[in-house]
Amino acid sequence: MQDIANFELPAPRRIPWNKGKLTGAKPPLRQKHVWAIRTKLQIEQRTRDLALFNLAIDSKLRGCDVIALKVEDVAPNGYCADRATVRQRKTKRPVRFELTEQTRQAVDAYIKKAKKKSGEFLFTACRKQELRMTTRQYARLLSEWIASIGLDPHQFGTHSLRRTKATLIYRQTGNLRAVQLLLGHTKIESTVRYLGIEVDDALAIAEQIDL
Repeated sequence: MQDIANFELPAPRRIPWNKGKLTGAKPPLRQKHVWAIRTKLQIEQRTRDLALFNLAIDSKLRGCDVIALKVEDVAPNGYCADRATVRQRKTKRPVRFELTEQTRQAVDAYIKKAKKKSGEFLFTACRKQELRMTTRQYARLLSEWIASIGLDPHQFGTHSLRRTKATLIYRQTGNLRAVQLLLGHTKIESTVRYLGIEVDDALAIAEQIDL
């Protein structure tokens, strides 16, 4: 009986949280992917999702900051503004971003349809309109958008939307300082790592050398 009492069951084997998942930096979307998702949302008349997608691309905000937006952050006078300023949760520093015409139209249409008012969260949970959308709900929507155009949703994340326009701006202008300001990074080194510039630039140089 003593032996039975002292017998201990082996501890259950813990499964790593990232087992079977792709980790690391998620790639940005390509322009054709952005337009494919945008067009699909327009055709399906998913007003909220179109406003969320366009705003996430333009703002270059982290997912936690996108879902924390309130109506007055982007539409202080009832209509979407050309530019907005938001304080980031991670750094506590303000960051400014532009809102393109198509984004303004999408946000205005959504505010009107959803009857959003100043003081309310812009993007709310479907079942409880007084609560803001969660990061999990946002990620789930993104996976749905990605899969709808034939891409693997496991390859992309909410940071893909944050990186999309920033990456395109750098590739077209080479202005690293501008991208740093738009992303709200305190150090330029963070922007370099974030965009993977060293690798991209090295490959671009290598491709120009013909032996």
